[in-house]
Amino acid sequence: MKLRLLACCVLMLLAFGVRAELMIEVTQGVDAPTPIAVVPFGWNGGTPLPEDIAEIVSTDLHRSGFFGAMKRSDMLSFPQQQAQVFFRDWRVSGQNYLLIGRVASVGGEQLQVTYELYDVLKETRVFGEQISGSTRNMRDMAHYIADAVFEKLTGLRGAFSTRIAYVTAQNQGGGRHRYSLQLADADGARARTILESREPIMSPSWSKDGSKLAYVSFESSRPGIYVQHLASGKREKIQSFAGLNGAPAWAPDGQRLALTLSKDGNPEIYTLDLARRQLTRVTHHYGIDTEPTWAPDGQSILFTSDRGGQPQIYRVYLSDRRIERVTFEGNYNSSGKLTQDGRFLAMVHRSAGAGAAFNIAVQDLKTGRLDILTQTSLDESPTIAPNGSIVLYATQQGNNGVLAAVSLDGRVRFRMPSSSGDVREPAWSPYLQ
Repeated sequence: MKLRLLACCVLMLLAFGVRAELMIEVTQGVDAPTPIAVVPFGWNGGTPLPEDIAEIVSTDLHRSGFFGAMKRSDMLSFPQQQAQVFFRDWRVSGQNYLLIGRVASVGGEQLQVTYELYDVLKETRVFGEQISGSTRNMRDMAHYIADAVFEKLTGLRGAFSTRIAYVTAQNQGGGRHRYSLQLADADGARARTILESREPIMSPSWSKDGSKLAYVSFESSRPGIYVQHLASGKREKIQSFAGLNGAPAWAPDGQRLALTLSKDGNPEIYTLDLARRQLTRVTHHYGIDTEPTWAPDGQSILFTSDRGGQPQIYRVYLSDRRIERVTFEGNYNSSGKLTQDGRFLAMVHRSAGAGAAFNIAVQDLKTGRLDILTQTSLDESPTIAPNGSIVLYATQQGNNGVLAAVSLDGRVRFRMPSSSGDVREPAWSPYLQ
């Protein structure tokens, strides 16, 4: 059974294909998205800037599903400061809010960006700010502005400045593949390769401070767990016992990893103190225990187990090793991920009954209510935005694997296909600033 489980994981990876930068396709927004016009920012320099800040902000807000961004071709004017704003024109155009700005060179590559948000209906300034940066981090400045506007208008902290990690592979023919661990902005832009290998890479997991990634690599012909330091590029091998070494998950304190190991004969959950390299076995059962994920308070770990006959999600309390079953609906629940407040659990779910599909579902751990969020049939690997608003997951679109996302209330959906090939194993970063 254990060998079949490992073989299935490897076969899933062998189905991957080439991956380019991800793109965003919003497929469903809220019923009445808030209209907003993001006017092209003014620029006092002669040479065109490498990035269009206003376009990035507009795209970020639009893909959230909460806002309907006005097309530039429909704009009657392009104000850069308050004296140039004629609220009547924007009100006639059906806009609720207006974002204007300007970019100024302050020497060399250094820039100063001023932006202001206006309430069109009230004809008032909501807020504004002046930020500094360089031509090299204009996308970062744009995502920062989008986060600020999103939070001001929704009350929810934005997550546009975060990143995602994911795994791709290139079919090189003859049964050979080139696997790649990728890191990109939350909108799929600026993708870069963290690791390339001729052997499978699995289960990327972010540290709490966003400075490190843990993952599984088969480069030594058997699975090993590695940690990548993103700033320095330093890479270290953490564990590689005989048998299964998988599913690393960072503790909230950043000092420990939860792991799945079969070194004692059966897949069990362990914790590893990284400083002391002290390994502690957490579960003891003849069933398969895997896919650990930490509760936000670090006092318990949720995991997938077939100890009841079918895969379900359980919780183990680290203080006394008490175990309780968490999921009951459906005949399959796995790959659990918690929101930062610990209330909602996203998972791969299959309802009881013949022909049931594997969907993404979310369970309210306070009330016990479970909602199925997706209608596709082969959904897997859910990961949650740090603000708890969106679940990103892997699924199929035709013959290709893509990333897709759905809000926790099911009202907002978007896909992140690539120009070629498949992608799997997404992991959403924590807040990075």
